[in-house]
Amino acid sequence: MARQRILVVDDHEVVRLGLRALLDQHPDFDVVAEAATSREALEKTKLHNPDVVVMDIRLKGGSGIEACQEITSKYPDAKVIMLTSYAEDEMLFSAIRAGAAGYVLKQIGGQDLVRAIEAIGRGEALLDPAVTQRVFQEVRKAAREEEASAFAELTQQEMHVLQLVSEGRTNRQIAEMLYLGEGTVRNYVSSILSKLGVRNRAEAAAYAVEHNLKDYI
Repeated sequence: MARQRILVVDDHEVVRLGLRALLDQHPDFDVVAEAATSREALEKTKLHNPDVVVMDIRLKGGSGIEACQEITSKYPDAKVIMLTSYAEDEMLFSAIRAGAAGYVLKQIGGQDLVRAIEAIGRGEALLDPAVTQRVFQEVRKAAREEEASAFAELTQQEMHVLQLVSEGRTNRQIAEMLYLGEGTVRNYVSSILSKLGVRNRAEAAAYAVEHNLKDYI
């Protein structure tokens, strides 16, 4: 098995030396270069073609996130692990959007970092356990916002009518339950079909179930 070529990027020399000393002990790692700035990181990536770039988020002369984005764009075979002291949500999601394959905190143990680099080298994605829960929370939040937007054009009354349609109620039954005229219900149903871009009650019902309408009433 070929040794993993690693580039270490941090603006603190002591940190770089410590990382090199740790990683050089691993028989399958080869620290091919070090860099102190985002510009150096790009130059060393081009020159040494590393498999894994272990990079701090905050660098002199530019953001590590910006460097990550440029590296993953220009050199897609290079996997970037963001190694940082910061567990801030904004940095975490910016790093993910920039293409980082891993995000670990500097408080991580040496052997845990080694295992993280091994995992990244195998093509896996990895997040520090301290930030994983926030990622799932953000994903769930985005999913709920997407579901809610599915009904953004409907009035609250139309949503109630749609929920009853999804339960298989007839116009007469809906009219009785909501104290409306049957003609009014027909108008609501027609408006709902138009706004949702569906052809009939069955499609409207399926749409309501698919987007969990009952959670928004």
